[in-house]
Amino acid sequence: MSAQTTSRPAPAAGPGGAAMARMFGGPPTNRPTDFRGSARRLLGLLAPHRLALLGILAVGVVSIGLMVVGPMILGRATDLIFSGVISKQYPEGMDKAQVLAKLRAEGQDTLADTFSTLDLRPGLGIDFAAVGQVLLLAMGLFVLSSLFALVQGRLTARVVQHTVFDLRERVEAKFARLPLRYFDKQPRGEVLSRVTNDIDNLAQSMQQTLAQMMTSLLTIVGVLVMMLVISPLLALVALVTVPLSVLVATKVGKRAQPQFVKQWATTGKLNGHIEEMFTGHALVKVFGRREQAERTFQEHNQDLYDAGYRSQFISGMIQPAIMFLSNVSYVLVAVVGALRVSSGAISLGDVQAFIQYSRQFGQPLTQIAAMANLLQSGVVSAERVFELLDAEEQSEEPAEPVRQPSVRGQVEFHNVSFRYEEDKPLIENLSLSVRPGRTVAIVGPTGAGKTTLVNLLMRFYELDGGKITLDGVDIAEMTREDVRAKTGMVLQDAWLFGGTIADNIAYGSPGATREQIVAAAEATHVDRLVRTLPDGYDTVVDEEGGNVSAGEKQLITVARAFLAEPAILILDEATSSVDTRTEVLIQRAMNALREGRTSFVIAHRLSTIRDADLILVMESGSIVEQGTHDSLLAANGPYSRLYAAQFANPLTGAEA
Repeated sequence: MSAQTTSRPAPAAGPGGAAMARMFGGPPTNRPTDFRGSARRLLGLLAPHRLALLGILAVGVVSIGLMVVGPMILGRATDLIFSGVISKQYPEGMDKAQVLAKLRAEGQDTLADTFSTLDLRPGLGIDFAAVGQVLLLAMGLFVLSSLFALVQGRLTARVVQHTVFDLRERVEAKFARLPLRYFDKQPRGEVLSRVTNDIDNLAQSMQQTLAQMMTSLLTIVGVLVMMLVISPLLALVALVTVPLSVLVATKVGKRAQPQFVKQWATTGKLNGHIEEMFTGHALVKVFGRREQAERTFQEHNQDLYDAGYRSQFISGMIQPAIMFLSNVSYVLVAVVGALRVSSGAISLGDVQAFIQYSRQFGQPLTQIAAMANLLQSGVVSAERVFELLDAEEQSEEPAEPVRQPSVRGQVEFHNVSFRYEEDKPLIENLSLSVRPGRTVAIVGPTGAGKTTLVNLLMRFYELDGGKITLDGVDIAEMTREDVRAKTGMVLQDAWLFGGTIADNIAYGSPGATREQIVAAAEATHVDRLVRTLPDGYDTVVDEEGGNVSAGEKQLITVARAFLAEPAILILDEATSSVDTRTEVLIQRAMNALREGRTSFVIAHRLSTIRDADLILVMESGSIVEQGTHDSLLAANGPYSRLYAAQFANPLTGAEA
């Protein structure tokens, strides 16, 4: 066994520093949103649902078509009633031409022009049967239009939920491909906010705007066609204010957009703070930082309030502005329409229908304006999710990976170099050879690179140089799953998942029987603790194991590794949270667990590694000393100083 390091030992750099800086210093810098690019990409998510979208469009066309015909039919009913009222005023036997001639002879030319568009039948009065038929037809059209609108809404809900379902699956799959570097640099609350809040906001925005936007655009087209059919002149008058409406919506929307970016970025920052304070709730109380935590929360909350208020207020200005312009258009149409009726150019019913169309034309514009804030908020959330999906992934797996059904446990590091940040070297040209079945202990001060070394072995990070081999095979030529399947790891920070204790022990061995679970627990001295719990192995623990002690959590994770029976065992301060008596028991279990397996033990408590076959002493990413416990003490080097610091003076924290 040999170890060597060459060239430039550098200060240690770990993954936690950048993450902590972002946790307490704020979220990553937010770049301006690319609204158009993100909107196009968002529409691209709907591409797999083309047929459903075509169905939504077809149903929408039918629904809007039936709806826009309604006012013209109602205009016909108005003409029938008006004609009947006027016809009743003249004696039976006269015809329309005689009535008009009589009015012109009396000098009432304007009235004659107005009546010229009517179907006059002197003496007959209102034809209620014809009016009833027209009203029934209009009602039938409106009912059918509503039914098609319901179908459109159902199809839209299905498309949106399928799209969001697929997006969540893509995000989940992305997590599996992201390297640990990404999570080192991102606060957990920020990541969770993108996965939960932003996707939920995106779903809500799409649900409320997709069908409504399509309906509004179809309504504008349909109503415009009907307006041109009735009167091109009135249509031109109605369209006068449209350019102003578009200009207002564009200008105000550009001002609101940065506020939505700030709103959702601040949401992520606030969630990150809440997640940190909740996770470290006991620590906050112990150090009396509750007031500071509350002040920080209030600052983030105020920032979110300000950004949310500005974004909603600014975008909310669009709707009343467009409503005002629509009312101006309405007045112009009413005045010009009255003049056209008095000149006999169009009938009163046509003007009534046109006024309804002008209101219908302005309504979708107002609705689109009202959706502006939803659209911008949704696109900003979409961009935040896209940023996660676009994050740099871990390197590709080899096209033809080497498969090793079984391994002996020969581990070798060949001139390995690694750094967390490009300008801060950590491990440089490190070489190490470990024979199968040997136990290697790694010691050194905090930040020396001990955990980094085993993380590289697990392929949690990719090397900057050199290679690591397992039984002579470069682990880069194996799949990560294969490498990790042959490795068991017990971390200093024990983690339990929501479920029973039996489920947690069997987490690394899904097919394990209850007998095997109990046997592993007995071998690692967990059984006696589990038996004291009300439901034994069926006791349910929460996601962070809050209802069991830290020592019990660590014992359960040790039992988990024991049951998995890995070829290579990594113990990262695996006994740091247990009492001395339990530590002795676990050490005995570990001796049995390590038998025949290559083991790497990271330890600060040197009493746990006296029996190791090889002890490596690391400083600043370099192996500065190696040997057995006795030989290193005799060498009177760094290991001897570490040992003396722990055991020589009881006043400095000696372990007897």
